[in-house]
Amino acid sequence: MIDPKVETAVKVAFAAFTQYSTFDATPFTSVFAEVFASEEDFLSKVDMLDEVFDDYPQLEILREVFFDLLMINFFSADIKKLEEDYLDSPEWEEIEEDTLDRGTELLNLLLYLNECQDEGIEPELEDYLKEFLLVDEDEFQDEYRIYEPVIAHQVLMESPVAEISKVAEKLPEDSELKELFYPMMCFFQNIKPSAQDKKAIADEAITRDFDMAVLEILISFS
Repeated sequence: MIDPKVETAVKVAFAAFTQYSTFDATPFTSVFAEVFASEEDFLSKVDMLDEVFDDYPQLEILREVFFDLLMINFFSADIKKLEEDYLDSPEWEEIEEDTLDRGTELLNLLLYLNECQDEGIEPELEDYLKEFLLVDEDEFQDEYRIYEPVIAHQVLMESPVAEISKVAEKLPEDSELKELFYPMMCFFQNIKPSAQDKKAIADEAITRDFDMAVLEILISFS
């Protein structure tokens, strides 16, 4: 099964990627839709996903982001076919163990956007940090460490996108938010950007094809 929201996200991501790169990724919309909709188990789908990325290195930059989408699709569509307590099972524990090093923080952000939609609230950076990630709580210091660059630069919500870009470029290479910082902050600054706003974001982007693909995924989820 494929969740309609995930299906849309795949489509807009490839459209944006194509617009800002030299590679036409649009034909892969149907290829990945097949992977996501497959009746195979989760790890088999991960293998199928990786096979496509292995065959088309031009798309490599999107690999882990699409793993996040595959995970979201599992939580929203595939899970319906499984036992109610499947996420507490040893089988799922093993899957989590096997995929510990996969994906990005985009997964948390997409889960947050789904929750916002369920509760009928507008996504906000402060709400995401304090109410969803609980960065102020002592037992969530891992989240605090990961999101420290965001916490320290919340003032960027009132700044031009060029300032967001400057900060993003200066983040240390080993920061877990290095790649996501720019599209994520631009999204929270303006969750419903016009075509003109998107052009301004693209003009200041660090890695335009990736940044704009991620931005479009976030917009489609909100």
